Amino acid sequence: MMKLRMRTKFLLSMLLITASLTCSSLWLVRRSVQAQIKKSIFADLQNSVSTFQNFQRERELTLTHSAELLADLPNLRALMTTQHEATIQDGSTDLWRLAGSDLFVLADRAGRVVALHTATPGFTREMAQDSLGTPFNQEGSGQWWFGAQHLYQVFIKPIYFGTAVEGRLLGFLIIGYEIDDSVASQVSRIAASQVAFYYGDTIVRSTLDPAHEAELRRHPFLHSTPGVPEPEEVQLGDERFLGTSLVLAAEKTSVRLTVLKSYDAATAFLDSLNHLLLAVGLTAILGGSALVFFISHTFTRPLGHLVAGVRALGRGDFHYELDPHGSDEVAEVTGAFNRMRDSLLKTQRELLEAERLATIGRMASSISHDLRHSLAAIVANAEFLCEVRLSAEQREELYQEIRIAVNQMTELIDSLLEFSRTRESLRRTYGSVKESMERVVQAIRTRPDFRPMRITIRQEGNSTGWFDTKKLERVFYNLLLNACEAISGDEGRVTIELREVAETLQIRVADNGRGIPESIRAKLFEPFISYGKENGTGLGLTVVQKIVQDHGGDIIVEKTSEEGTVFRITLPLHTSSSTDSGGEGKPALPPLARAKRVESE
Repeated sequence: MMKLRMRTKFLLSMLLITASLTCSSLWLVRRSVQAQIKKSIFADLQNSVSTFQNFQRERELTLTHSAELLADLPNLRALMTTQHEATIQDGSTDLWRLAGSDLFVLADRAGRVVALHTATPGFTREMAQDSLGTPFNQEGSGQWWFGAQHLYQVFIKPIYFGTAVEGRLLGFLIIGYEIDDSVASQVSRIAASQVAFYYGDTIVRSTLDPAHEAELRRHPFLHSTPGVPEPEEVQLGDERFLGTSLVLAAEKTSVRLTVLKSYDAATAFLDSLNHLLLAVGLTAILGGSALVFFISHTFTRPLGHLVAGVRALGRGDFHYELDPHGSDEVAEVTGAFNRMRDSLLKTQRELLEAERLATIGRMASSISHDLRHSLAAIVANAEFLCEVRLSAEQREELYQEIRIAVNQMTELIDSLLEFSRTRESLRRTYGSVKESMERVVQAIRTRPDFRPMRITIRQEGNSTGWFDTKKLERVFYNLLLNACEAISGDEGRVTIELREVAETLQIRVADNGRGIPESIRAKLFEPFISYGKENGTGLGLTVVQKIVQDHGGDIIVEKTSEEGTVFRITLPLHTSSSTDSGGEGKPALPPLARAKRVESE
C-alpha cells in the first residue's frame, strides 16, 4: 500500500475540494441555465401556438366570409340550376378564380360532387367525395380533408334558390386552403421554430430537412399526448429539440400542428460558459495548490524531521539529532520523543544485560545438567569396572556405557562450538546428497529400536553439488533421529524426498508420528527447546537450522498434525564456492569424482 506524506495529503485534499467545488458550481450553473432555457423555449412554443391560432382564426373568418358571398352570387345559383355536371365544371372556373382558394368544390343537393378545382394537382374528385360524405348539417368551418398527401381546411356553405328560409336547396359550395410548403414556412417564420403538420400519424408538411423529418416519423413523439404542460425532448439525429403539439381537429382522424425548437442551438452559449468556469476552476486549483504547498511546508517540515528521527530509531540509531525549537504542539511532541528515546535506550541496555545473564544462566544450567548426567554415568560405570569378578561381556557392556556417555558429552560440546563458527568454516566438497542421506540411514538402522521402521528415499532430478558433507550428514541424522523417536516401531514410516527445483535441491523428511506439540511450534528452532525426551539437549534443530543457513539454504516445518510432520530443506545446488574450480557454467569435479563419471560412462 502506498504511503503518502502529510504534505501530499494536504495537496490532494485541496485539489479534491477545489475540483469538487468547481464541478458542483459548474453543474449547478448548467442545470439552472438549462432549466431557464427550457422555460424560455416552452414560453416561445406556447406563444408560437397562440400566434398560429390567431392566424388560423383570421383566415377562417376571411374564407367563411368569402364562401358566404360566393354562395349568394346569382350566376352561381344559375349554374347550379342546370344540374349538368360538365356545364357546372366548366362554368365554375371563373368563380374559383374569384374565390382565390386552394380548393373549390360544388356538390348537388344529394351531396354528389359535380365540380372540383385545386391549385395543385393530385387531389381527385373521388377523394373529395369520400371526404364530403353526407353534407347535410355540415355548414361552417373546421373540417379537414386529406388525400394524395394534400391537407385542406374546408368551409361548407349551402346554396339556396331564394332565401334560406324558403329551404329550396340547390347544392353546396366548399372552399378551402391547403397546408402546403408556403403555409408551413409562413408558420415557421411566425413561430421562429420548426413546424410539422400531421394528419393522424402521417406528416403532411414540415420545415425540417429530410434527415430530421425521417427521424421524426419514427419518433414516439408522434404518439404523445398533445397539450401536456411541459415540452417534450426529441432527439433528431445529433440535435435535440423541445416540442409541443396543438390539436387542430379532434375528429376520427386527428389533425395537429407540432412546433419544434432546437434545444442545442439555444444552449450553445453554455459551451463557452463551461470553458470559462473550467478556466476559473483550474486557476483556483493551481493557486490553491501553491498556497497549500507553502503553508504545508511550514507545518510539515518539523514533522518531517521528527519522522526522520523515528526512522533512525527504527534502524537502531538512538543519537539522531532533533532540535525541538518553538512552543507549538510539534515541538512538545519532539521533546517528548527525545525523552522517550533516552528512556528506551536505557531500558534496552538493561534488557540486553538481563537477557545476556539469563541466557548464560540457562545455558549453564542445561550444560551442567547434561554434563553431570554423563559424568555420573562415567563415574558409576568406571567404579563397576574395578570389580575383579566381572566377566569379559560385563566389562564390554560397561565400556560401551562409558563410551556412550563420552559421545553425548562430545555431541554437546560440538553443538555449542557450532554457534561460534561462521559460514567460512564450511569445508565444501563436490558430492551427492543422496549418498550422504543413505549413509545417515544406515547409521540410524544400527540402533536396535529403529530397525523395524521403514525408511524410504526417493529422488527426482540432480542432487549433487558443493556441500560440507559431514555437517549435512549431521543435519540429516538429527532430523531422522527426531522422526524415528516420534513414531511407533511397527507402523512407523519415514519418507525422504529429494527434488531438484530451479537450481535448488528441496529435501523433505516426512513421518507419520504424533506431530509437533502446539506449545513449542513457534519456538521450535530456538536453543534448549526439547519436548518428551529424557536426555535431549534442545540443540538439535538449532544446529540443523544454522548449518542449513550457512549453506545458503532454509528449513521450515511444511506441515505438522496428528497424522505426521514434514520438514522441508532448500539448498542451492550452484553456489559461489562452486565457481572457484574453473569452468564457465558448471563447477569442475574433483579427480575422484571425474574418475567415477568416466567409469560410469
